[in-house]
Amino acid sequence: MTEFWLISAPVDKCNQQIWERMSTVTEKASLSNNFQFSIPDLKVGTLDSLVGLSDELGKLDTFVEGIVKKLAQYTADVMEDTKDKAQENLLANGGRRLKQKFDLQRYLTYFQWDMAKYPIKQSLHNITEVITKQISQIDADLKSRSVTYNNIKGNLQNLERKAVGSLLTRTLADIVNKDDFVLDSEYLTTLLAFVPKSNYNNWQRTYESLSVMVVPRSTKMIIEDAEGALFTVTLFKKAVDEFKVKARENKFIVREFYYSEEKLDAEKEELTRLSADKKQQYVSTIFLQINQCVCLSFNSRFYFQGPLLRWLKVNFSEAYIAWIHIKALRVFVESVLRYGLPVNFQAMLLQPSKRTIKRLRDVLNALFKHLDEVAAASTVDANMDIPGLNVSQQDYYAYVYFKIDINLFDFK
Repeated sequence: MTEFWLISAPVDKCNQQIWERMSTVTEKASLSNNFQFSIPDLKVGTLDSLVGLSDELGKLDTFVEGIVKKLAQYTADVMEDTKDKAQENLLANGGRRLKQKFDLQRYLTYFQWDMAKYPIKQSLHNITEVITKQISQIDADLKSRSVTYNNIKGNLQNLERKAVGSLLTRTLADIVNKDDFVLDSEYLTTLLAFVPKSNYNNWQRTYESLSVMVVPRSTKMIIEDAEGALFTVTLFKKAVDEFKVKARENKFIVREFYYSEEKLDAEKEELTRLSADKKQQYVSTIFLQINQCVCLSFNSRFYFQGPLLRWLKVNFSEAYIAWIHIKALRVFVESVLRYGLPVNFQAMLLQPSKRTIKRLRDVLNALFKHLDEVAAASTVDANMDIPGLNVSQQDYYAYVYFKIDINLFDFK
């Protein structure tokens, strides 16, 4: 299960072993896997400032979670046919050793505050501002990069659709050839007409009579699909307009197409270029020639992640790490507001089992009901405002509680 509960409870003289008690009760009944969640001694500031910061962190939490999910989803989109492996590419750099790369669950369950990125000597407000600026920049960069990628992808899809669509609209670059047309003639030209299957016989009987200037026996089927076929017809240039009108009256559709090798080659090159540009955002290929001796050499092909995928992986890691730090900040702030000063609480991370969520909630309510009898009894007035606590009434319990769901993908 990808859902985790980040909770906290005060540590006092009567309740020094809160972690041991909670773990014993929940793990014995196989209700959850539990982890201690380490939060350093942060600067508290004034209680008034914490009330405002609580609201600010709630909004920032929502914003950063959205960016994390957007980066994850975009990574899967870029990987396309291998999107099922996107999760493997989304890691969090850091942890006990900064050079390590952890999967998302391991980073969360073994969380350690990043002192280099977010120095605890700074105020909570300053740390929040650092994260806000960091994620806002990632969001801006993502929008810029996604515009470029989506333009390439959109243009490529348009060309690909034209290559496989109806004969009325599809590109003819891979269909026609020079021999099908009369070229470089001062008087004659060749048109392409789409004829529905039910009208084949009618076309053969009437195309020569649609204009007095049609070259007899000049028609030829170029390609056929399920709906009909494209036929060539050669006629004098000055009769083209008349022929089009008469053809339309007989349910033949003349395509606006004039053979040009330059245009057809340019169309093919554009398709190839866009396909290569799109693929290079995901993977780049480098050929290296290795000379083993004077008379023997061979080529080796190496695959490297493209620039967009590399950027997504790096910045996903940054955003995910920032998001978990925001959760830590929220637990710290809410715990101080709920339990007071001096700061003395235990933060805990629980991974509930899907089938035991209700039982786990009941056990936690019983274990911590002394902290808030009303909340534990689930009799909080839904319309009651709780000053300084940025949680919805549905998420208000006797203990501080925040949910973290690391399932970041919409697809199955």
